[in-house]
Amino acid sequence: MQNNLPSNPIIDRLPKYLHAYIHPQHYEQYSAVDQAVWRYVMRLNRHVLPKIAHSSYLEGLEKTGIETGQIPNMYGMNRILKDIGWAAVAVHGFIPPQAFMAFQAYQVLVIASDIRTLEHIGYTPAPDILHEGAGHAPIIANAEYAEYLRRFGEIGSKAIGNSYDKALYTAVRRLSDIKENPATPLSKIKEAEAVVIELQQRETTPSELAQIRNLHWWTVEYGLIGAVENPKIYGAGLLSSISESQSCLGKQVKKIPYTLAAAQQGFDITQPQPQLYVTPDFAHLSMVLEEFAQTMALRNGGLEGLHQLIASEENGTIELSTGLQVSGLFTQCIEDKGKPIYVQTQGPTALAYRNRELIGQGVAQHPDGFGSPIGKLKHSNLAIEDMTPHDLRIHGIYEGKRAQLQFEGGICVEGEVVTGTRNVQGKIMVVKFKNCKVTHGDKVLFHPDWGVYDMAVGKEVVAAFSGVADPNRFPLVSPTEAKQPEKPLPPLNEVYAAIRQLRSQNQAKEEQLASFLELLQTDSKADGWLAVLEICEWAALSGYDQVAKNSLDYLQQLKEKHPELQVPIDDGLLLLDV
Repeated sequence: MQNNLPSNPIIDRLPKYLHAYIHPQHYEQYSAVDQAVWRYVMRLNRHVLPKIAHSSYLEGLEKTGIETGQIPNMYGMNRILKDIGWAAVAVHGFIPPQAFMAFQAYQVLVIASDIRTLEHIGYTPAPDILHEGAGHAPIIANAEYAEYLRRFGEIGSKAIGNSYDKALYTAVRRLSDIKENPATPLSKIKEAEAVVIELQQRETTPSELAQIRNLHWWTVEYGLIGAVENPKIYGAGLLSSISESQSCLGKQVKKIPYTLAAAQQGFDITQPQPQLYVTPDFAHLSMVLEEFAQTMALRNGGLEGLHQLIASEENGTIELSTGLQVSGLFTQCIEDKGKPIYVQTQGPTALAYRNRELIGQGVAQHPDGFGSPIGKLKHSNLAIEDMTPHDLRIHGIYEGKRAQLQFEGGICVEGEVVTGTRNVQGKIMVVKFKNCKVTHGDKVLFHPDWGVYDMAVGKEVVAAFSGVADPNRFPLVSPTEAKQPEKPLPPLNEVYAAIRQLRSQNQAKEEQLASFLELLQTDSKADGWLAVLEICEWAALSGYDQVAKNSLDYLQQLKEKHPELQVPIDDGLLLLDV
């Protein structure tokens, strides 16, 4: 990891592939307008959320060291978060959902270092530091919720997706990237939104990944807690969107008791949510999560799990009844009577046990794929894994012997045994052959000319999950990311910077504030409304009544000229009590 990235022991234990998503925060690149946006939203949060958010939120703001006046520095956050067993890393925009949840499993909070633009101060579909830092971080100070988040990551990162999930992720990421780029034409944004909407409205059978993404949305992002009749907010999407955090508690938004049924309820990331789910307490979240885990291929394996891995078109892992794990891109499964009898991967493949690669069974040994029978031998009451050394010898599974193994379903393995690998219980997991031929009827699955053959041993597939068993030993895949555009300084940034500097010095003369206001009125851009609001605030606190009045009058003019500014300006004026 680069030296200019924040670290602590929690971050250091992350697998190598997750480090590839981490980026420096580049704190110096935040503009004065960015800082003003942060201050505005956080002041509103502290004003509004005590009445409607779960009590853990405000307690968490203090514990995590998140201040109202300035964007948090990742180094400072990490110093404080490690005291509650967590860490934080900066990333660019959306990262793949499995990677996002894998970070959670390691108790690392992923924070998009960008911040929403002034135009999207109320809400943005793009991840930003307000959503992640001020939304997610404070709640993890609650121990029960933090454990739910960790466990969610542990289970969710194993959920198997499909090609539709990949297309939706790509479309949402593109929308978020271009929407927060001021240089993007409106036509391009509309085009990207149309792609996301079309995908979200498409009739599909939700994959495991889609279902657990739904659970994440209705809890971690948009969850309510308490009584259905009078709930509180704890979801980060609501905590970081003042307008929706207030409107969501109204009667127009349906409140539903949180159950496993939420896994089937999709959502539209571009619109306010028409219904929300209410959990009675944080412990209930973990109960529903465990219910969902019981439905996953992670727990059930079998033919269905293999079919899901093949449909995912991504690296996955199966675990056999011996504990042997096979990780790679699964492309074929021969089945018989509803059971898998042979599996095949394509490309780099590795064998592992208890999530650690077996020596000599990594991708160097299996660079082009791996295939093996699964199941029991014909005419044998014992599975190979349950055989004693004497039984194995009878079947020819003995060093230097030539074995001819006929499996149920018709797979035949014939070759000279070289050696075997056993698990800690003494059960044989891998048998190595030379001069080996593997067939299914007339089809040759492995030819002696192809080299040494490693046969996996297992009477059944007990688990199937997304990702590889030992990611530290598997080839790293660099994340695909949109190029981050150069972010020009926003209009009027110099004025915002000057006001910010005066505030830091805790001094401003009446004529200075009047001069800033005149400059903003002359410029007449809508972008200056937040600066005018800050001038009005300062003038009111300092007793500069004329400047305060002139600021207020100009804000009223801006509201009339730009109706889209009415809500953010009125919300800001509530804080000033003017």
